[in-house]
Amino acid sequence: MEIISCHTARNCSIANFRCVNDLNRHKFELPLTRKVSFYNAIGSCFRLDRLRLSKLDQCRSSRTMCSLDTYENVDDSSVVSENHETYVPKVEIPSLPDKGNDDNAAHISSCFWEWKQKLNVHYEKSGSENSKDSPAVLFLPGFGVGSFHFEKQLRDLGCDYRVWALDFVGQGMSLPFEDPTFRFRDGNEDASDNEEISFWGFGDESEVWAKELVFSVDLWRDQVRCFIEEVIQEPVYLVGNSLGGFVAIYFAACHPELVKGVTLLNATPFWGFLPNPQKSPTLSKLFPWSGTFPLPSTVRILIKLLWEKISDPRTIAEILKQVYADYSTKGDEVFSRIVKTTQHPAAAASFASIIFAPKGQLSFDESLTRCRMNNTPICLMYGKEDPWVRPVWGLQVKRKVPEAPYYEISPAGHCPHDEVPEVVNFLLRGWIQNLESDGSVMLPLLDDGPKGAIDDVIKDLEFTREGSGKSVRVQFHGFDFSMWKWLNYQIKPMFKEKA
Repeated sequence: MEIISCHTARNCSIANFRCVNDLNRHKFELPLTRKVSFYNAIGSCFRLDRLRLSKLDQCRSSRTMCSLDTYENVDDSSVVSENHETYVPKVEIPSLPDKGNDDNAAHISSCFWEWKQKLNVHYEKSGSENSKDSPAVLFLPGFGVGSFHFEKQLRDLGCDYRVWALDFVGQGMSLPFEDPTFRFRDGNEDASDNEEISFWGFGDESEVWAKELVFSVDLWRDQVRCFIEEVIQEPVYLVGNSLGGFVAIYFAACHPELVKGVTLLNATPFWGFLPNPQKSPTLSKLFPWSGTFPLPSTVRILIKLLWEKISDPRTIAEILKQVYADYSTKGDEVFSRIVKTTQHPAAAASFASIIFAPKGQLSFDESLTRCRMNNTPICLMYGKEDPWVRPVWGLQVKRKVPEAPYYEISPAGHCPHDEVPEVVNFLLRGWIQNLESDGSVMLPLLDDGPKGAIDDVIKDLEFTREGSGKSVRVQFHGFDFSMWKWLNYQIKPMFKEKA
């Protein structure tokens, strides 16, 4: 259901815009010359003489009804006046299934899969009763969280698809269930030694099964491969948030035969600091420790001090406050699960291994390039108010993979799937349907046919949550994307506030 709404904006104008008839659609272009400074160009965006306004009237009058494709270019350029209204369509989307009503929500099962000796991998699944023809979707979590972070996707998308969410080894409920190290007993243990006993991984020597264990992106890539091959047993749609996005695109680059498509949710564009031993064997030898067990004594001191701070519930609460744009989002469940994970005896040493683990064999950009060469479908969904992975990072991906649909969601922070799951689930469903139908089903928000994918589109998605109506603005960046158009869209509201 789509409802067209409008509002009257303040009087402002734009200089040097021209209305160009291009394949029966009108495009507004801003010609910039080298003689015009950046700030002068920005200022000129908000002056438009009456001649240009009359041309805009002609453009508008050529339409019998207001379509988003027509007015999106107008809105991007702030071409509004007291007599010219901007139109932002409102689209009503489904709400989440009622958590207390099992009839509407998919059942979630918590499972363990024995991957390697002493390494049991936790995962959650839903939609197992759905047809084998229904798409398989695998969610990969960010740093410090686990499969629980995708509960809202499992309950909702599990009604239509077969869905899995994975805990990376070293995180969530996939932490080692035995100490990866042991201690030599010499009878001279002091209080500090007894304190370290409570920390797994701080022993004198590693156990046989943990000799080569490092919680790195290469290990997680291999974990995902084995999980898909042994548990899911068919190619999947990968969806990754933050670190999970990095692993998703890295895995897809290495194993395209197991991936039907990748959705990045505010994916971190880099991971790891130390050189990869396979990629840079000589350079990697310069670093005496790279995340193996046991932790060196000097690292233990540093990690204990750091861990005392970051595992403090007050610190965790403050971090969650930073990454969620909408403070009304209930994060009690996420908070309690993170706190519980930090209390695991292997949590501190696992954190150290992750931080000091080497980089992957491919960088984020190299993975993107390889995915594009392999024609792996990619979809981008980024929370606009993310203080860590800001939208510019998603736009860099869009520049490298221009055919990838890019949805910028606001208000939403680093974890849009948890903050506005209604929106992410709606977009994800539509993207999967588009791929499964070989394009016969249009991408989400594009109602004007294939030509709608060329330009930018803005719509307000409305839904009900706990009896209250909510609205989230989503901007689709089309194939005719440019950094200038995005910058103009970002700067425009600042001038409106001052007007």
